[in-house]
Amino acid sequence: MNISKLTIDRSNLLYHLGILTRRWRQVLDSECRAAGLTDATWRPLLHLHILGDGVRQKDLAASIGIEGPSLVRLIDTLVVKGLIQRSEDGSDRRAKLLRLTLEGQLVVARIREIVTILENQLLSHFSEDDIDRFGRLVLSLEATVNQARSTLNALCRGGLENVEQKSNATGRGTL
Repeated sequence: MNISKLTIDRSNLLYHLGILTRRWRQVLDSECRAAGLTDATWRPLLHLHILGDGVRQKDLAASIGIEGPSLVRLIDTLVVKGLIQRSEDGSDRRAKLLRLTLEGQLVVARIREIVTILENQLLSHFSEDDIDRFGRLVLSLEATVNQARSTLNALCRGGLENVEQKSNATGRGTL
């Protein structure tokens, strides 16, 4: 792709933002791998660090963007490696809380070091004003996407309820 002829506008901005995100992740994966950290190690640890100790497994899964059962296998591995601790939630015994161990905190410090070096390299050509403007745009986009997701979820729930009500009214049972 010839970047000099590339035009990013309203019709393709989010597409290019998605590509940029994937490329950033590839660079980060490569650097973490060179430091002996697999994707299955650094991502859950970094997300747990960002979310804070005592986070529920389901919240970590949502943050990473994977299904709960997939996360359970990752957590099992990280527990065996001594990087995280898993405990019961006192308010809901079905839920599990996760905490970084001291060893896990040391690994996260190494991950943060890698991220900081990469961010400094990649963003060195941009002014603080550019970064601030882009940061505001990203926050605004995130809020808009979250609102759209909430609306879509509400519509989907409402749609299912309407289907169930019609089904019950006709005597054909529920879904």
